[in-house]
Amino acid sequence: MSKELIFGHSNPDTDAIVAAKAYSYLQNKLGYDTEAVALGEPNPETQFVLNYFDEATPRVISEASSEVDSVMLVDHNEAQQSVSDIDKLTVTHVIDHHRIDNFRTDLPLYYRAEPVGCTSTILTKMFDENKVEIPAQLAGLMLSAIVSDTLLLKSPTTTDDDKIAVKALAEIADIDVDKYGIEMLKAGTNTDAKSDQELIDSDAKSFDMNGKNVRIDQINVVDFDDILKRKADILKAMETEAGSENYDLFLVLVTNVLNSDSKMIVFGEPKDAVESAFNGSISDDMMNLPGVVSRKKQVVPQLTDVLNK
Repeated sequence: MSKELIFGHSNPDTDAIVAAKAYSYLQNKLGYDTEAVALGEPNPETQFVLNYFDEATPRVISEASSEVDSVMLVDHNEAQQSVSDIDKLTVTHVIDHHRIDNFRTDLPLYYRAEPVGCTSTILTKMFDENKVEIPAQLAGLMLSAIVSDTLLLKSPTTTDDDKIAVKALAEIADIDVDKYGIEMLKAGTNTDAKSDQELIDSDAKSFDMNGKNVRIDQINVVDFDDILKRKADILKAMETEAGSENYDLFLVLVTNVLNSDSKMIVFGEPKDAVESAFNGSISDDMMNLPGVVSRKKQVVPQLTDVLNK
């Protein structure tokens, strides 16, 4: 059996990196030959998690076809979010919790998608289904991914399955979820250490919405002023990148992880579609989005619906 690489989306978050590691461990136990890699360097939150559990940082790749013929995807399926040469590779497996879009294969594959808060929740089930024990270190990593994606189970994306997985993983890892979770989330909010470019790219994803090239980034903070004081410079960076990458619309969702509210910085057009999608008004290139914390559930579907009209 030929070796396959497993990776999450570009600009990886904690779930993208952890899910690749967890699925690689599971698949290797089931007889596959796989390696978990990443499509970018870990962000501060993810690096905190890796350091906390004394886990190695995955190898970062920019292309895969020079190494392997086949790959497995976790935490994404859309081609624009994947490795640069995805069109040259055979995708054999996908484990995901996002919408399915801009995805096709020439051959049948194993595809598992569930409407849960985190890919690592699905993987927790798969370990149980395959009767493979989760090591304590890996359980801690998977727990961290769920905490990250669900904002400590407070996001509207959270399901009962996520809660069950967190409880099971916490017991294996012997972790106080609330204490550890707050410490972990705060570790990812040090925006002063990042450049404007790093802020708009660190957790950004591209979407094709009815022919519109839409880029949506999310920045977690514990104080909105950490970003608002830099808004003018961030907007300049957004404008420059939108011009070079042909984004029609560039949105930066700034989310306060402590009070579960967001503000959105908006560049590009159509701005009226943004206002319609979120039933609000843009003032000085910014919108208030109280109660919005999830790009997947509270931003992408709403904007897609409006742009498809």
